[in-house]
Amino acid sequence: MTTFRTALAATAAAALGLAALAAAPAQAAAQPAFLAASQMPASSTPWTATRIFTGVPENGGALCAPYKIPAQNSRYREFSTELDTNGVQITTVARTEADAVKLVDTLRTSLAGCGPLLERQNPGLKAVSAAHGTVAVEEGAWVYSLDTADPQIGSTDIHLFAVGRDGRTVTFVRWGQMGDLKDAPLTAFKATTKTAVNKLW
Repeated sequence: MTTFRTALAATAAAALGLAALAAAPAQAAAQPAFLAASQMPASSTPWTATRIFTGVPENGGALCAPYKIPAQNSRYREFSTELDTNGVQITTVARTEADAVKLVDTLRTSLAGCGPLLERQNPGLKAVSAAHGTVAVEEGAWVYSLDTADPQIGSTDIHLFAVGRDGRTVTFVRWGQMGDLKDAPLTAFKATTKTAVNKLW
Protein backbone atom coordinates (compact mmCIF):
# COMPACT_ATOMS: atom_id res chain seq x y z
CA MET A 1 0.00 0.00 0.00
CA THR A 2 1.22 3.58 -0.63
CA THR A 3 1.89 6.15 2.06
CA PHE A 4 -1.80 6.94 2.02
CA ARG A 5 -2.72 3.24 2.51
CA THR A 6 0.38 3.80 3.18
CA ALA A 7 3.46 1.33 25.89
CA LEU A 8 4.20 -2.42 45.33
CA ALA A 9 5.95 -2.99 46.86
CA ALA A 10 4.87 -2.81 50.52
CA THR A 11 6.87 -3.70 53.62
CA ALA A 12 5.28 -6.61 55.45
CA ALA A 13 6.03 -9.19 58.08
CA ALA A 14 8.69 -11.67 57.10
CA ALA A 15 6.28 -14.42 56.09
CA LEU A 16 4.22 -12.11 53.88
CA GLY A 17 7.32 -10.40 52.54
CA LEU A 18 8.46 -13.56 50.77
CA ALA A 19 5.10 -13.91 49.03
CA ALA A 20 5.15 -10.27 47.98
CA LEU A 21 8.64 -10.62 46.52
CA ALA A 22 7.58 -13.72 44.59
CA ALA A 23 4.61 -11.90 43.11
CA ALA A 24 6.50 -8.71 42.23
CA PRO A 25 8.20 -9.98 39.03
CA ALA A 26 4.85 -11.08 37.56
CA GLN A 27 3.28 -7.73 38.38
CA ALA A 28 6.21 -5.80 36.93
CA ALA A 29 6.01 -7.87 33.73
CA ALA A 30 2.30 -7.16 33.22
CA GLN A 31 1.67 -5.38 29.93
CA PRO A 32 -1.50 -4.41 28.04
CA ALA A 33 -2.77 -7.24 25.84
CA PHE A 34 -3.14 -6.95 22.06
CA LEU A 35 -5.64 -8.04 19.45
CA ALA A 36 -5.17 -11.47 17.91
CA ALA A 37 -5.21 -11.82 14.13
CA SER A 38 -8.63 -13.50 14.31
CA GLN A 39 -10.08 -10.42 16.03
CA MET A 40 -9.55 -8.13 13.06
CA PRO A 41 -12.61 -7.58 10.80
CA ALA A 42 -13.30 -10.69 8.73
CA SER A 43 -11.51 -10.84 5.37
CA SER A 44 -11.70 -13.15 2.36
CA THR A 45 -8.24 -14.45 3.29
CA PRO A 46 -7.03 -15.04 6.86
CA TRP A 47 -5.27 -12.37 8.86
CA THR A 48 -1.77 -12.92 10.20
CA ALA A 49 -0.16 -10.95 13.02
CA THR A 50 3.44 -10.15 13.80
CA ARG A 51 4.91 -10.54 17.26
CA ILE A 52 4.56 -7.54 19.56
CA PHE A 53 7.36 -5.01 19.13
CA THR A 54 8.62 -2.34 21.51
CA GLY A 55 8.17 1.31 20.48
CA VAL A 56 6.14 2.49 17.50
CA PRO A 57 6.33 1.57 13.77
CA GLU A 58 9.09 3.25 11.77
CA ASN A 59 6.67 5.70 10.13
CA GLY A 60 5.04 6.57 13.45
CA GLY A 61 2.17 4.21 12.73
CA ALA A 62 -0.62 6.75 12.79
CA LEU A 63 -1.48 8.05 9.35
CA CYS A 64 -2.11 11.81 9.61
CA ALA A 65 -0.80 11.70 13.17
CA PRO A 66 2.77 10.41 12.69
CA TYR A 67 4.96 10.60 15.76
CA LYS A 68 2.06 11.78 17.94
CA ILE A 69 2.29 8.52 19.89
CA PRO A 70 5.48 8.48 21.99
CA ALA A 71 7.82 5.54 21.48
CA GLN A 72 8.54 5.35 25.20
CA ASN A 73 6.22 2.92 27.02
CA SER A 74 4.63 1.96 23.68
CA ARG A 75 4.36 -1.37 21.87
CA TYR A 76 2.77 -2.39 18.56
CA ARG A 77 1.64 -5.30 16.43
CA GLU A 78 1.05 -5.30 12.67
CA PHE A 79 -1.55 -7.30 10.75
CA SER A 80 -1.91 -8.34 7.11
CA THR A 81 -3.79 -10.64 4.75
CA GLU A 82 -2.84 -12.21 1.43
CA LEU A 83 -4.80 -9.44 -0.25
CA ASP A 84 -3.76 -5.80 0.00
CA THR A 85 -5.34 -5.38 3.45
CA ASN A 86 -3.34 -4.44 6.50
CA GLY A 87 -3.56 -2.95 9.95
CA VAL A 88 -1.70 -2.05 13.10
CA GLN A 89 -2.39 -1.68 16.80
CA ILE A 90 -0.25 0.64 18.91
CA THR A 91 -0.66 0.80 22.67
CA THR A 92 1.02 3.21 25.05
CA VAL A 93 0.88 3.63 28.82
CA ALA A 94 0.97 7.32 29.71
CA ARG A 95 2.63 8.69 32.84
CA THR A 96 -0.69 9.96 34.21
CA GLU A 97 -4.33 9.66 33.28
CA ALA A 98 -4.32 13.36 32.36
CA ASP A 99 -1.51 12.64 29.87
CA ALA A 100 -3.57 9.79 28.40
CA VAL A 101 -6.57 12.09 27.96
CA LYS A 102 -4.36 14.65 26.22
CA LEU A 103 -2.96 12.03 23.84
CA VAL A 104 -6.45 10.82 22.94
CA ASP A 105 -7.51 14.40 22.19
CA THR A 106 -4.39 14.96 20.04
CA LEU A 107 -5.00 11.81 18.01
CA ARG A 108 -8.70 12.57 17.55
CA THR A 109 -7.92 16.08 16.29
CA SER A 110 -5.33 14.71 13.85
CA LEU A 111 -7.66 12.03 12.51
CA ALA A 112 -10.59 14.43 12.11
CA GLY A 113 -8.45 16.78 10.01
CA CYS A 114 -6.60 14.06 8.12
CA GLY A 115 -8.18 14.52 4.67
CA PRO A 116 -7.62 18.28 4.31
CA LEU A 117 -4.05 17.88 5.58
CA LEU A 118 -3.23 15.23 2.97
CA GLU A 119 -4.76 17.32 0.19
CA ARG A 120 -2.56 20.28 1.16
CA GLN A 121 0.53 18.08 1.28
CA ASN A 122 -0.24 16.23 -1.96
CA PRO A 123 -1.72 18.38 -4.75
CA GLY A 124 -4.18 16.41 -6.84
CA LEU A 125 -5.01 13.92 -4.13
CA LYS A 126 -8.64 13.68 -3.08
CA ALA A 127 -9.00 12.81 0.61
CA VAL A 128 -12.09 12.80 2.80
CA SER A 129 -12.11 12.23 6.55
CA ALA A 130 -15.21 11.33 8.52
CA ALA A 131 -16.07 10.64 12.15
CA HIS A 132 -18.16 7.53 12.85
CA GLY A 133 -19.11 8.05 16.46
CA THR A 134 -18.05 6.42 19.69
CA VAL A 135 -17.77 2.89 21.01
CA ALA A 136 -19.02 2.35 24.57
CA VAL A 137 -16.07 0.66 26.26
CA GLU A 138 -14.03 1.61 29.35
CA GLU A 139 -13.20 5.35 29.13
CA GLY A 140 -14.41 5.44 25.54
CA ALA A 141 -13.25 4.88 21.96
CA TRP A 142 -13.72 6.94 18.80
CA VAL A 143 -13.80 5.77 15.17
CA TYR A 144 -12.78 7.68 12.02
CA SER A 145 -12.28 6.95 8.33
CA LEU A 146 -10.05 8.31 5.57
CA ASP A 147 -11.11 7.84 1.93
CA THR A 148 -8.42 8.76 -0.62
CA ALA A 149 -8.24 8.80 -4.42
CA ASP A 150 -5.14 9.57 -6.47
CA PRO A 151 -6.18 10.42 -10.05
CA GLN A 152 -2.58 10.37 -11.25
CA ILE A 153 -2.14 6.67 -10.54
CA GLY A 154 -5.82 5.71 -10.51
CA SER A 155 -5.85 4.28 -6.99
CA THR A 156 -8.41 4.52 -4.22
CA ASP A 157 -7.82 3.53 -0.62
CA ILE A 158 -9.90 3.39 2.52
CA HIS A 159 -8.62 3.43 6.10
CA LEU A 160 -10.49 3.04 9.38
CA PHE A 161 -9.00 4.30 12.64
CA ALA A 162 -9.91 3.97 16.30
CA VAL A 163 -8.55 5.60 19.43
CA GLY A 164 -9.56 4.16 22.79
CA ARG A 165 -8.55 4.55 26.43
CA ASP A 166 -8.60 2.49 29.63
CA GLY A 167 -7.23 4.62 32.46
CA ARG A 168 -3.63 5.61 31.61
CA THR A 169 -3.51 3.25 28.64
CA VAL A 170 -4.29 4.47 25.11
CA THR A 171 -4.62 2.20 22.10
CA PHE A 172 -4.73 3.12 18.41
CA VAL A 173 -6.02 0.70 15.77
CA ARG A 174 -5.80 1.13 11.99
CA TRP A 175 -7.31 -1.00 9.21
CA GLY A 176 -6.76 -0.28 5.52
CA GLN A 177 -7.22 -1.67 2.01
CA MET A 178 -7.83 -0.63 -1.58
CA GLY A 179 -11.38 0.60 -2.19
CA ASP A 180 -13.90 3.10 -0.90
CA LEU A 181 -15.78 3.67 2.34
CA LYS A 182 -18.65 1.54 1.07
CA ASP A 183 -16.19 -1.37 0.92
CA ALA A 184 -15.06 -0.94 4.54
CA PRO A 185 -16.34 -3.22 7.34
CA LEU A 186 -17.28 -0.35 9.62
CA THR A 187 -19.55 -2.32 11.95
CA ALA A 188 -17.00 -5.11 12.31
CA PHE A 189 -14.23 -2.57 12.91
CA LYS A 190 -16.21 -1.06 15.78
CA ALA A 191 -16.47 -4.56 17.28
CA THR A 192 -12.70 -4.95 16.85
CA THR A 193 -12.22 -1.60 18.57
CA LYS A 194 -14.32 -2.68 21.55
CA THR A 195 -12.34 -5.90 21.82
CA ALA A 196 -9.02 -4.04 21.61
CA VAL A 197 -9.88 -1.71 24.50
CA ASN A 198 -11.43 -4.48 26.61
CA LYS A 199 -8.31 -6.61 26.19
CA LEU A 200 -5.88 -3.94 27.41
CA TRP A 201 -6.14 -5.02 31.04
